[in-house]
Amino acid sequence: MATIEGSDVNKLVVACDAGMGSSVLLTSQLKKSLSPHGVTVEHSPVDRVPDDADVVLCHAGLVDRARARVPDTVVIGFQMFLGDPVFTQVETAIREGGTLAG
Repeated sequence: MATIEGSDVNKLVVACDAGMGSSVLLTSQLKKSLSPHGVTVEHSPVDRVPDDADVVLCHAGLVDRARARVPDTVVIGFQMFLGDPVFTQVETAIREGGTLAG
């Protein structure tokens, strides 16, 4: 399992598979909340996550595929596209410091 300090996160990628738009909405929300902290937020298909991603957020069902794509990167799964506590944990670690693991 990879780890990273929140203060070291420069690029966060929201990875998806279905293309239903929920992950695009999540990407937009995270851009607004994380850009003041110098974090770039991008959207990507799970099988094309960029190698320079520091953290990947994806639905729990896609975690294994994302880890296979970027094995040395922190990959964090979530259950719900809106209001999942994982998003608050990631934002808090970036804003206030803390370790992210996945």
